[in-house]
Amino acid sequence: MTHTLASVSADDIRDVINVTSEEVPDDKILKMIKRAEVTLELETDRQVDSGNCSDAEKEAITVLSVVYAICYLTGGSSVGLSFSVGDQNVSVLDDSPPLTVLQAELKRLLDKLKGSTLRRA
Repeated sequence: MTHTLASVSADDIRDVINVTSEEVPDDKILKMIKRAEVTLELETDRQVDSGNCSDAEKEAITVLSVVYAICYLTGGSSVGLSFSVGDQNVSVLDDSPPLTVLQAELKRLLDKLKGSTLRRA
């Protein structure tokens, strides 16, 4: 049985929070994706490649990168899975999901990935 692997793109991140590349440039998003990839590796104790990953890994990297992007847009800060976000009533974020929803989704995804006994070769 073959599995199609997924890839996380800058547009994936921007699409979730409905922002443009002018608001969050590719170079910033790509750094966020890399940070999310490393955090996911540390949290799950497995190798993860954001350019060649499972759908579940893609979703976890995307959600975590979105949280990083929200921190970037609001002047908040983030380290690993700890976030500090100020006032979210910034107009650019009006259409974005609430941070608490994203954090709950990330926790659910991480719990599933940590519990998975399947390892990619």
